[in-house]
Amino acid sequence: MPLTRRTDTPTVALDIPSRVDALDWTQITVALDGQGCSVLKGLLTSVECGGIAALYPEEAHFRSRIVMGRHGFGRGEYQYFSYPLPPLIQQLRPALYGRLYGLANRWNEAMGIDIRYPASHEAFLKRCHDAGQTRPTPLLLQYGPGDYNCLHQDLYGEQVFPLQVAILLSEPGRDFTGGEFVLTEQRPRMQSRPEVVPLAQGDAVAFAVHHRPVQGTRGVYRVNLRHGVSRIRSGHRYTAGVIFHDAK
Repeated sequence: MPLTRRTDTPTVALDIPSRVDALDWTQITVALDGQGCSVLKGLLTSVECGGIAALYPEEAHFRSRIVMGRHGFGRGEYQYFSYPLPPLIQQLRPALYGRLYGLANRWNEAMGIDIRYPASHEAFLKRCHDAGQTRPTPLLLQYGPGDYNCLHQDLYGEQVFPLQVAILLSEPGRDFTGGEFVLTEQRPRMQSRPEVVPLAQGDAVAFAVHHRPVQGTRGVYRVNLRHGVSRIRSGHRYTAGVIFHDAK
């Protein structure tokens, strides 16, 4: 299946941590608190996006490949990166975690969950590995015409970081049509609320993995969230997923 980008390995940007720090984290936090998701505009350049997408045919970068239709996950496929991660993903994971762990702790406190997350991603990964979750979870997803991703949650064991990030590597309207990122939220005694998140190439969306707190008239309660991708109508769509906990 042809790619629509460069086929060279991405050049590692030395400014990834500072680029992450320069995002408007006040606005991002407000959106995450209010909607359970927030767009991180222009996280990667088009060259970086093309370089990551071009890794898909190179088996040496991955530990496993999943064909969604075989498992009832939808249509399309994805691969989990192996350690060591590609340098760009390796930089993004701790940089984003460092900006999200405080919100994760605040959410858990509001929901009455005792778990707290350390300030460094390295320390959190040690917690995962000590619990037997040693397989890396960052992944690269590939969709073609008619493909889609069913609503789901990325839970891989007892140790779960409550936020994750997905990065759109392809350009809507040029590389593909359709394929919107969709988030649904189930509040108690209410029907599910859908949220469609528009993304440009290089944009990312940060979102709740499982649940988040919502302030109600009688205090804080938990809402359950799932995410997926709508049907690709034409072309090919590539996405990188940055999940912060490892898997069993």
